[in-house]
Amino acid sequence: MSLPRKAAYAVWALVALLFVAPLGWLVLSSFKTGAEFAQSPPTYLPSHFSLENYRRLLDAGLWTNVANSALVTAGTVVIATVIAVLAGYGFARFQFRGRGLLFVVILSTLMIPFQSIVPSLYVILDTLHLTNSKVGLVLLYTVFALPFGVFTMRAAFASVPAAIEEAAFVDGAGSMTTLVRVLAPMVTPGIATVALYAFFTAWNEFLAALIFTTRQEQYTLPVVLANLQTGGGGTLNWGVLETGAVFAAVPCIVIFLILQRYYVAGLTGGAVKG
Repeated sequence: MSLPRKAAYAVWALVALLFVAPLGWLVLSSFKTGAEFAQSPPTYLPSHFSLENYRRLLDAGLWTNVANSALVTAGTVVIATVIAVLAGYGFARFQFRGRGLLFVVILSTLMIPFQSIVPSLYVILDTLHLTNSKVGLVLLYTVFALPFGVFTMRAAFASVPAAIEEAAFVDGAGSMTTLVRVLAPMVTPGIATVALYAFFTAWNEFLAALIFTTRQEQYTLPVVLANLQTGGGGTLNWGVLETGAVFAAVPCIVIFLILQRYYVAGLTGGAVKG
């Protein structure tokens, strides 16, 4: 191996270490005791490993809130991905009046601040009896994820040669059969990108879950962690805060590592096509 290549590998390894080190420090710090967090000067690594913070979170019924987040996230990923695939296919392949205007309207919703429409959303969900409801959060997060999803899937389908679809039609396949059996396997990176985006949107979202749920048993993970991070006298409970961050980050890291090659391919395809 040549010297320039070794130098390049060393530089990239250092860059990777800079990104990984904070995550490793976060995990190690979650094993500190409350007394060690209060030490002055602070210690960088735990003097001895303790499960105190993990026990405190589990005793607070954290698994119920994890299950809430998992159900809401799963529902959002499935619904948002299916709708984005169908809408993206329609925008890429079908000609209809107002197609361009409708697509611009969908994308323009990305520029609307969520805070500005909170009162209207609350009135709508309350009228439908969907406050304090996982279904309400799923519908809300699906709306958040759809603009990016439709944009991504439109670009993905537009990058597939029309001749492939025409060949399927000649063989007697209908539009849905062609979409499911022929085109969907070819746009897997785009589908994975939309699913990953919807997952992050639902799993990490805090403000909507805080506003539209008021019962402890309906809280998602970010909301309950925000409530638990304050200790006695209003002090910040660093142990619970960092341990909760581990609980929230691990699923995101695992899902991203599994789907990262599809995610990168989907973003690259969307950048050069359509």
